[in-house]
Parts: sequence; structure tokens; C-alpha cells
Amino acid sequence: MSEHKPVVVTDGPLSGPVIGAASPRPVIVRTYSAGVHFGYLVRHAGKEVELERSRRIWRWFGASTLSEIASVGLDLERSKVAAPVSIVLTEAIEIIECEPRAVACLESAKWVA
Repeated sequence: MSEHKPVVVTDGPLSGPVIGAASPRPVIVRTYSAGVHFGYLVRHAGKEVELERSRRIWRWFGASTLSEIASVGLDLERSKVAAPVSIVLTEAIEIIECEPRAVACLESAKWVA
């Protein structure tokens, strides 16, 4: 397992110190051209976002919006969520913090090619 890096948010709606954060925060990131990702926010500066354990959400069912996915998750049987990777996204246009219920759902998604 990789060692957690401190969360550094230098710009945007999630800027400022992360008081008492033991590890990066789970978020959904919508990008201009690289799709939608669930992962753990390591760094955010302008439109650039670094995620660890990022899982691209290729398609989803069971939620109408990304906000709903971040709140309650999605239908795991019909949705397609990729295996986790570390990634730097250069055109982030939306960052949504995830609720524990959604995190549990998205973490349990199985990648089936």
C-alpha cells in the first residue's frame, strides 16, 4: 500500500488547510475531456487535480447526477467503473466531496472489461 501524501489544495472551492485530515478526501471529479473520476484528492491547483486510487466512471446507472453519485453511489451491476490508478487531471471543471455511503459503493465496484 502506498504512503499517503499530505493534502495540498492551493486554489478553488476546496482550497485551504485540511484540518485533522489523516488521508486525502474522497471526491468525484468531472473533467472537460477526460471523463468522470472517483478518487482521493492529493492536490488541487487551478484546473489541475491529482488523485490517488482514482477510478474512472465509464458509465453509470442508478443515479441521475454526479451529485447523486457522490451522495449515495450508483448501481454496481449496470455501471462500469475502472480499476484504481494514480492520475493528474489537467482540465477539472467540477469537484464534489463524497459521502461515506457513496465511498463504500464506489470502492466495492468491480472492473469487468
